[in-house]
Amino acid sequence: MVHPTRPRRVVTRLVDGDICAYDLDTDRRGVLSPVVMCRPAAGDEVVSPAVATDLRHACYTTLDAVVCVTPDGTAVWRWEFQPQSDQRYGHHPCCVLSADGLVVWVYRPDVMAGRDRPDQWAALDAATGALIAQADLETAGQGGLQLLHPESDHVLLDVGEGQDGSVVYRASTTGDRMDLFRYPWIDRCLIGLSPDGRHFLTVDHEQLNAAVHTYPEGDTAFVLTVDAFGHDPDSVYTEWSGGYLDRDTVIVTLLGETEDEQEWFRHYRVDARSGQVRGTFDARTDDPCGIQFLGDGTWLTTDASGHPVRWSDG
Repeated sequence: MVHPTRPRRVVTRLVDGDICAYDLDTDRRGVLSPVVMCRPAAGDEVVSPAVATDLRHACYTTLDAVVCVTPDGTAVWRWEFQPQSDQRYGHHPCCVLSADGLVVWVYRPDVMAGRDRPDQWAALDAATGALIAQADLETAGQGGLQLLHPESDHVLLDVGEGQDGSVVYRASTTGDRMDLFRYPWIDRCLIGLSPDGRHFLTVDHEQLNAAVHTYPEGDTAFVLTVDAFGHDPDSVYTEWSGGYLDRDTVIVTLLGETEDEQEWFRHYRVDARSGQVRGTFDARTDDPCGIQFLGDGTWLTTDASGHPVRWSDG
């Protein structure tokens, strides 16, 4: 029997106007160099980029469209959001490519864009831009975070509604139908998925705690309040940052102020099974939110050049 090849792991960044893809399947550490750079189509202002794992094309959102281009900036297809929005701020459409590169998942914050319709979540054929499936959402989001489940074709979407909270959905497609599930919260922000896909991490919208949930049910495995880390919950908060360092370790970030009102943050290691705090963690960055955990004991920060820097634990 011939076993399918595991898709290449790729991370995408927008650097100096170019959509850059970096291969994570190498052992390279330090500042990463892009394996491919794609130019957006002329006149497009990129909001959210994604490069296919075969490195042959990139997709991105603008405020009014999803676009697929070849590395030289030639447009393959364009899916317009109609009507065009006259709002320039407060809505950030996002896209992500499935691990096999066949589907583009698109979150459209249509309410804030003033399109007089509900927000939408859509799945497009990555080769043609044809609509596979879509669903109206019960949100008025400003932007979204989409995470691919590592062991299935499921996608998670966190819709940020500003001061109104955060809504988390799960979806997959069956034929031309989107199978949509909404988790029963409006006050939890999605932070990360475990490498084995069995759990996920959220942070309370009011920054009171972090929690680990079972996947796909969303049942709470454990909750970590600020005092579990030895801090005063009246003056220290859980940051909307962190993730899975590896299968056994969750990183939780706390934020506070000194007596002279200087802001500080600190990362902590937490046992992903028991919830026991294991000590502090040095993420090698001054940006509490500028970290992307890769689940294999490595993580990314950002160099002054805009390119990612890969670090390893130990």
